[in-house]
Amino acid sequence: MARIAGINIPVGKRVEIGLTYIFGIGRSTSQKILAQTKIDPDTMVKDLTEDEVVRLREAVEQIEVEGDLRRDRSQNVKRLMEIGAYRGLRHRRGLPVRGQRTKTNARGRKGPRRMSIAGKRKAPAPR
Repeated sequence: MARIAGINIPVGKRVEIGLTYIFGIGRSTSQKILAQTKIDPDTMVKDLTEDEVVRLREAVEQIEVEGDLRRDRSQNVKRLMEIGAYRGLRHRRGLPVRGQRTKTNARGRKGPRRMSIAGKRKAPAPR
């Protein structure tokens, strides 16, 4: 089992896909790392040699991943909130940050719809 950046890479996957289990590494970054370390992307994780795992570890250490990346992202959001930036206020209120509409949609960010008293009343019976 390959352990890189504190994450157990799934053994039954291709290396290219397995690296994406590390927070901060997507498909394109994974491909760049494999090209840099000269490892075939179609190799299964279980078939990696110790030397290849060490090369992957060293390449991933050059990139900001996992805890460091999460910490930086949360500090950036906190900074926006502290200085009172518009984006920080949107984060604080739990509303969409990047200019999306909120009259309709935005339910994923705002949470489940809250029913008002008017919404709970029964509709009048048809005549």
